[in-house]
Amino acid sequence: MKKSRILMFLGALLPLLLFVFPLWKITLEAPQYPTPLGMYIYIDDFADANPHDIKNINLMNHYVGMKYIPDAIPEFQIFPIGILVSVLIGLLVAWKAPSRWYLFWFLLMIAVSTAGLIDFYLWEYEYGHDLDPKAIMKFTNPDGSVMGFQPPFFGSKDILNFRAHSYPQLGAYSLGLGILLSLVAYVVGRKEAKTPVES
Repeated sequence: MKKSRILMFLGALLPLLLFVFPLWKITLEAPQYPTPLGMYIYIDDFADANPHDIKNINLMNHYVGMKYIPDAIPEFQIFPIGILVSVLIGLLVAWKAPSRWYLFWFLLMIAVSTAGLIDFYLWEYEYGHDLDPKAIMKFTNPDGSVMGFQPPFFGSKDILNFRAHSYPQLGAYSLGLGILLSLVAYVVGRKEAKTPVES
């Protein structure tokens, strides 16, 4: 089997690790919490970084009018199906298609990943800005507008006395590596196509 085809098979399979490892992690540090609060985001679920973290985050957020982190969101139904379909397409491409199709799968996965990141940002934005006007505690910006509590999309950010961190995890790295391998497979495949077959 050609090297490019092996690389494409590996690239198509790696996104399946999203069903094993978390995609993202959000952590909240504050003086009143010796152990930071944390939440893992999987492709189909939220999970505590430490026991009862999500419950404690929900209790804390209630005071400023933020919605509770739900047990499930529609994306938990959609994204697993999207990944499984994408993996199946990738395996079919690796098995039968010429190497130029590897670029198609690469672009498809870039589009799927971009859609996921945009959805994640929009969820964070709504979560941090759609506040209950009857909240117990209200905070405003220097210009008088209502303060939002959106966690950072990527990186770290100060929110009142909290330091919030938001970073990808092993699931996201596996997805990214799989996408990268498909591009490498495409480049290797082009070189293989130009190399004359030895008799």
